[in-house]
Amino acid sequence: MKKYIGVKVVEAEPMTLGEFNEGMSRETVSGYEDSPGNRVIYEDGYVSWSPEEAFKAYRPCDAMTFGLAIEAMKKGHKVARAGWNGKGMFIVYMPPLYLPPYATNDTARKVNDRTAKWIGEDTPLDSQGYIAMLTATKQWQPGWLASQADILSNDWQIVPEVKS
Repeated sequence: MKKYIGVKVVEAEPMTLGEFNEGMSRETVSGYEDSPGNRVIYEDGYVSWSPEEAFKAYRPCDAMTFGLAIEAMKKGHKVARAGWNGKGMFIVYMPPLYLPPYATNDTARKVNDRTAKWIGEDTPLDSQGYIAMLTATKQWQPGWLASQADILSNDWQIVPEVKS
């Protein structure tokens, strides 16, 4: 059999099965009311309860490995190291992008004149995915590379979205 690994970003709070079912207006099977676990809210809004033992598969999003930080970026989250000194710094995954040539008559999004200068007006842009950083000086740095310390640390965290 093949092996599989799953990565999800969820919100959770500890509560017994009885407390969960009471909050959801559900009946609990007698004898299981005090079972420890967590109420889990998935990114799509689905709410469920996870037994304590099964919930150990989740790792707090403020203590992630670099691998989990990459997975979080691929799911559209900004991530940063807890120890980074620059305020507001983070990295993101920029997925592959394909744009038609600058010279195309189509009014849809296409290669801009700055890029066409280097690749040619009749050449489409075929950009591979990469990691970019917003630096402490608020400059966009495409092609950010991780150091050995970044790769081996366990202090990666998801950066909360600022709501305006």
